[in-house]
Amino acid sequence: MARKPRIHYPGAVYHVILRGNAGGPIFFEDGDRFRFYLFLQQSVERFGYRIHGFCCMTTHIHLVIQVTEIPLALIMQNLSLRYTKWVNYTQGRAGHVFQGRYKALLLDADAYLLELVRYVHLNPVRAVMVKLPEDYPWSGHRAYLGRETLPWLTTDWVLSLLGRRIDSARKAYRQFVADGMDEGKRDEFHSGTCEGRILGDDDFADDALCKANQIRRREWTLTEVVASVCRRYGITEEQLRSPGKARTFSEARALAAVIVQESPHLFLTELGKLFNRDVSTIGKAAQRMIYRSQTDDPLATNIEAVRRDLG
Repeated sequence: MARKPRIHYPGAVYHVILRGNAGGPIFFEDGDRFRFYLFLQQSVERFGYRIHGFCCMTTHIHLVIQVTEIPLALIMQNLSLRYTKWVNYTQGRAGHVFQGRYKALLLDADAYLLELVRYVHLNPVRAVMVKLPEDYPWSGHRAYLGRETLPWLTTDWVLSLLGRRIDSARKAYRQFVADGMDEGKRDEFHSGTCEGRILGDDDFADDALCKANQIRRREWTLTEVVASVCRRYGITEEQLRSPGKARTFSEARALAAVIVQESPHLFLTELGKLFNRDVSTIGKAAQRMIYRSQTDDPLATNIEAVRRDLG
């Protein structure tokens, strides 16, 4: 069965869960968690999204993310790729760190944000790793209490739901979390309430899908993506489809794959058919390009130029 595209629109809030490959560890030492923090900060600065809550367990990660214009798919692709490169380098290994596709539930924030942030921050308590959430150092809970500063974590929205003044809001937050200490696993925070990808009632789901469809209608077609890439590199579509492995052609195909992966309504399978190439091959080429663009300014310029050209 084909995967349904992610639901994307500016302002959307998601509960994201990343799990270790084959149930294995994501973090091997504290330095890995600090490095992941750094990647989070850089990612927030680059893509302009917000993190309202998080918890880094050994074998999985919870994130409460609110996006702007950049789709969640691009954010998570960049974050997971950079962290995988780090782990493979420090561990002297190769292969996957994360298990397949991350889980992402679109959230009705008005109904669930407060409870979800509490649920995420209580994860170590439910796992019987600590007695109190503030005893666990790798979540957003301490920052909400004012005991820690994490510049990439946004606490304003949640705290504003609990009080007008910061001190009273933090006190109310602490009590709210304490009131949920005995709460067990909540399936809806993992499986959603609609289509396995939405946490909200039918009205919210209909509204979210409507917003996403409006965004899609403004987005580009595969033909437009290929045309923009060809203009950028001064080549023809026929050259792009050719079996040649010249660097210019290979890079242009990889850039087209990057743009397709950023688009919730486009699929690499379509691009693979157009280019007469294996989907996994062009997918890996796109990942390599994203990683290289972190340090290769001309390459990053080409990617941004195509994005701007497509509008």
